[in-house]
Amino acid sequence: MSVLTSPAAQTGMMKRIGRALMLPLAILPVAGLLLGVGRTFTDSAIIGHNDLLTNIGPGSAAHAIFWVMARVGTAIFANLPLIFAIGVAQGLADDEKGAAALSAAVAFFVMHTTIAALLQLSGKTADGSLPDGALVEVFGARTLDMGIFGGIIVGLGVARLHNKYRAGQQRPLSFFGGVRSVPIIASGVYIAIGVLTFFVWPLAAEAAYALGRLVVRADNGGVMLYGFLERLLRPLGLEQVFVLPFEETSVGGIALIDGVKYYGLKNIFLAEFNSPSINTISPNTTRYMSGLYPFVMFGLPGVALAMYLSADKRKKAAGGFLFLASLAAIIAGVTEPLEYTFLFAAPVLYLVHCIFAGASCLITYILRTGVGTSFSGGFLDLLFFGILEGNDRTRWVMIPVVGAFYFLIYFFFFSWIIRRYEPAPDVKEEKKDLSKVSDKA
Repeated sequence: MSVLTSPAAQTGMMKRIGRALMLPLAILPVAGLLLGVGRTFTDSAIIGHNDLLTNIGPGSAAHAIFWVMARVGTAIFANLPLIFAIGVAQGLADDEKGAAALSAAVAFFVMHTTIAALLQLSGKTADGSLPDGALVEVFGARTLDMGIFGGIIVGLGVARLHNKYRAGQQRPLSFFGGVRSVPIIASGVYIAIGVLTFFVWPLAAEAAYALGRLVVRADNGGVMLYGFLERLLRPLGLEQVFVLPFEETSVGGIALIDGVKYYGLKNIFLAEFNSPSINTISPNTTRYMSGLYPFVMFGLPGVALAMYLSADKRKKAAGGFLFLASLAAIIAGVTEPLEYTFLFAAPVLYLVHCIFAGASCLITYILRTGVGTSFSGGFLDLLFFGILEGNDRTRWVMIPVVGAFYFLIYFFFFSWIIRRYEPAPDVKEEKKDLSKVSDKA
């Protein structure tokens, strides 16, 4: 399928990386739908608040089905770094692709096991010296959360090692030669990278945490800054370090509701949502939540349409992926399939997307929208936290109004970028003809 390109992404290596990423990306739309639908219909806040959902409560067959869906989707998204490590290494290997994938898996476990061991030896997993959200469990190892960035580092490095050493000279009676040497070499390299990461990555986590204090001090401008940074930090696995203080601690606010004190915007929102004495959900409570809907449900599908219309001979294949990816964003609020499609092909566009995301948060806050989220801002969240609650309580009608503008902005902006930087078909053919002439000469 045709992917977005920019001047910096015109090199052959960037195009190869983009193609290599399509394999792990292909599984995300279905996984996103499973995760979004499953989590929504097993959410106790949603089930307990809606009489329509009493038949799918805990203990019912429907609840068991949705629970399994949520667990399957969660398993895939929780292991995205490993999936990307394997997919990138396999895609960039010149040959013996299966061996490259195996080497990537080995290197991934070696790197994170090294980090986990150093964290344990230093006592950082228990002494609270790391910000909340900085750690993640990787197959039983408590390690630093590097997001898909960590997986891509492994995939790129292992592919390079594989292509360099796979055809090494085999000595007589030597078993560990050629392609069999790659996992061994990669293990040594990624032990060193794990040690380096142990010292460097906590500094990045501390920086992400410090940015939260900047958001608090920025007042209304902080609303836009929050939306921008939440998207920007997501591929690095640092968004939880940034977001958790707002959701779960007094950094996000303190409220007394029905005689009970609540800390953090997520807890305050759920208390307001379930309180019979509160007629209007406070826009201050949902100021970082309502802004998800316009760019998730409307903006990113606009990107998908622009990419589909720009696709060339493989438009049918592109359409299938983009349709499912758009469906995952619209219904379940799962954005990774679409965001990662242009994140690696054109990072500058992802930066622009982050700016649009921040503006969406600010716009919905100015319009006093009071729609919260339980998962990530898709139609299911809008239905249960906005539409069914009524416009008087949430002002949910402003979301599709803003969303319509966001669809147009994303569609025309991305269409313009594609036309601006993607060579026209006749130009491509002319280049091919010129290359043939030069070869004959």
